[in-house]
Amino acid sequence: MNQPLSYVNSSAKIASNVVIEPFVTIAKNVEIGEGTWIGSNVTIMEGTRIGKNCRIFPGAVIGAIPQDLKFQGEETTAEIGDNTTIREFVTINR
Repeated sequence: MNQPLSYVNSSAKIASNVVIEPFVTIAKNVEIGEGTWIGSNVTIMEGTRIGKNCRIFPGAVIGAIPQDLKFQGEETTAEIGDNTTIREFVTINR
């Protein structure tokens, strides 16, 4: 599961058969479902929920704070459903 060249916060809830490639960063308060593959250099930020059997290709950023100027730091999430493919260098904000 855990690649030694990646950072995974100890509070992240990651299914046992998730594949994490090198140089991935996974923040606190993250949940990742069974069978998901995370390519190298992916950043998964606080408050992200990723379903089962997803594929996230290299360079993607998931769960950054919203670009909405009205955002005041309230708790928000980015939720990715089961069987989703996120291609290279995609950004999905909360």
